[in-house]
Amino acid sequence: MITPPSGGAYGIDGAAHRGALACEGPTVAVLACGADVAYPSAHQQLFAAIRAQGVLVSESPMGAHPTRPRFLIRNRVIAALARSTVVVEAAVRSGALNTAGHAIALNRHLAAVPGPVTSEFSAGCHRLIRQGRAVCVTGPEEVIELAGTMGADLAPEPRGPVLPRDRLDPETRKVVEAMPTRVGVGPATIAVAAGVDLETVLSCLGGLAAAGYVERVSRGWRLRPDRPPGG
Repeated sequence: MITPPSGGAYGIDGAAHRGALACEGPTVAVLACGADVAYPSAHQQLFAAIRAQGVLVSESPMGAHPTRPRFLIRNRVIAALARSTVVVEAAVRSGALNTAGHAIALNRHLAAVPGPVTSEFSAGCHRLIRQGRAVCVTGPEEVIELAGTMGADLAPEPRGPVLPRDRLDPETRKVVEAMPTRVGVGPATIAVAAGVDLETVLSCLGGLAAAGYVERVSRGWRLRPDRPPGG
């Protein structure tokens, strides 16, 4: 499986290529210059590794140096070669948004990774999501779902940790949720707050006390102060 192509630039591009190489997978670098020109020059070793394990692609002739128009052409090729495009970071004026525009024009899947609302490098991602042009993705599973086989590569729904209170039956949980945390109250008050009858409260209190959820004090019952929320 060939990893989605990237542009061989600093930052996300280089990280994507190195990640593929580290997993001994092929990777595609689409260049804005001739395939024999290392740009940026600091990525000369990276391009050599890509050439050995993947492929370098360019519409420019050998020896051609990068120009702004060639970067825009490169972005079109990146979008065309990929089944989906993921914008990880993008300022409002960013070449990544140009690639996103090509992906939309080519009817490719488009996704964006959200970032801090105060980050100028995520402003472009947020704009794509807000405009409904990109799907919000927050992990590799969601990217695979977007680009994978329908029904076969579904991302698991994120769930919080299962807490001890989640294992209580519904009526007992109502009683726990109605318990005060500071002062004690009587069973009748708890029954009203929980929306259950008095008999239900009386039958639950003993088990809750034995399990360490509640304690009896001078004025009735309350949650144990050493019990963490949801515990």
